Amino acid sequence: MAIDKRLASAAEALADVADGASVMISGFGGAGFPNALIRALREAGPRGLTLIVNSATHRFSLTHELIEAGQVRRVVCTAARGHEAALSAFERLLREGRIELECVPQGTFSERIRAGGAGVPAFYTPVGVGTPLAAGKETREFGGRTHVLEHAIRADVALVRADRADRYGNLAFRYAQANFGPAMATAARLTVAEVRAFADAPLPHAEIQLPGVFVRRVVAVGGAR
Repeated sequence: MAIDKRLASAAEALADVADGASVMISGFGGAGFPNALIRALREAGPRGLTLIVNSATHRFSLTHELIEAGQVRRVVCTAARGHEAALSAFERLLREGRIELECVPQGTFSERIRAGGAGVPAFYTPVGVGTPLAAGKETREFGGRTHVLEHAIRADVALVRADRADRYGNLAFRYAQANFGPAMATAARLTVAEVRAFADAPLPHAEIQLPGVFVRRVVAVGGAR
């Protein structure tokens, strides 16, 4: 049987996401937000989620809808502020102890995800040494400089946005749309991609920016973001 990873809807692609799942979500600046998948996840209703996302409340992302719906118990991110309209729910839940927050320097965040995809369990970095971000973490000196041990991040699910996909799940991104998507796809057990359109034929090798071996399901939702 020929491989065909295309599904008819975002709802179908996310129907089996379980309570307590850890979910990576791509997006940075104004690009790469899988908003159709985020909304489908909200409508599917799994609870107790851990979100691994660059910004918890970015104004172009719908991650705040998951938070407002009470589906998120923990957020791992590099920025917890950004979308003022969404901050009230997030900050209220944080103050009430109903949501956990782990803030990570952005370079460390991306490297922890890359390490997860590469099978590297942990690494040392000088970033964060001497700050609250390193509190309670193992440290070690290399070349006379203190480094802190950071553990790799893996997830149950990665939701990414790309421009085009073929039936095999190969993805092509548009400029900065790629951001965290390729790394997240390697570090998750299940990667679901939303794209602007399906290619009529297999993508040329030179245009593939994320091989389909890392992508399990793809849905076409239109749009340019």
